[in-house]
Amino acid sequence: MTRRLTAVVALVLLLTPSLGAQAGKSFLWKVEGEGGASAYLLGSLHVLTPEWYPLNATINKAFAESKVLVEEIDLDEAGDPTQMMSALMKAMLTDGQTLDTVIAPELYAEVRRRAEKTGMPMMAIQRMKPWLVAITLMAPTLQAAGFKPELGVDRHFFDRAVAGGMKRQALETLQYQLDRLDGLPMKLQEDLLKATIADLDTEVKNVNEMAQAWAFGNVAAIETLTLAALKAAPELYARLLIERNNNWIPHVETCLAQRAGCFIVVGAAHLVGPDGLPTLLTKMGYKVTQQ
Repeated sequence: MTRRLTAVVALVLLLTPSLGAQAGKSFLWKVEGEGGASAYLLGSLHVLTPEWYPLNATINKAFAESKVLVEEIDLDEAGDPTQMMSALMKAMLTDGQTLDTVIAPELYAEVRRRAEKTGMPMMAIQRMKPWLVAITLMAPTLQAAGFKPELGVDRHFFDRAVAGGMKRQALETLQYQLDRLDGLPMKLQEDLLKATIADLDTEVKNVNEMAQAWAFGNVAAIETLTLAALKAAPELYARLLIERNNNWIPHVETCLAQRAGCFIVVGAAHLVGPDGLPTLLTKMGYKVTQQ
């Protein structure tokens, strides 16, 4: 499993502008259908630092023109302790299994070392499936560098929509999203955890590179940083990108058909490459233009 894969997963949960960035572009696309119907697609980074705000004026203008915010999940649902607990129960090992019984001893030893370093209780980690351990270990590293979920692009627009009384919709449920990882074979979960451990010391640099590329609308850089890693794990690529992108196409078409004025915010990796939403929509005959 290649490097940067864990950062991609976390953001699906900095390349300089010279690497393919287009002057004046943002990570925003306008989708146009028949009769002047339109919607916006914005690529999100689910964690950011304060210095990336305020956002590009083009993005803010598109949001101001829109009537409905559409995001991957309902962030109210994700913030509900009851809903979160229910969703995460499936991420726990059962039938007497513990983490040390499902991963290699040397990997378990490294997990223990990293957990102790960050003050995480092994009693809790011991019950988690490997994919959840990977995310759990990565979170403190990003938070320590100032990359926080409450500063993510999706949270930013969710909060603005709530404050302004804007209509909101979700493309999928929290449970479905977590199931994309929970349904992975145990060997692939172990590989994901191993890649996370290997990348922890360089994770902040990796996410910084993605943030820089995103800020300058650098499609080529985001594609290189995200899809190259994901395609090295075909089942992960299929479950996290292809399947979900195909599920979302009808929602975009409904927005256009109903002239709903949708502002659609999804992870940046969903908007690049041959299986990205802009490419799929273009093939279907829609006019899709990066802003």
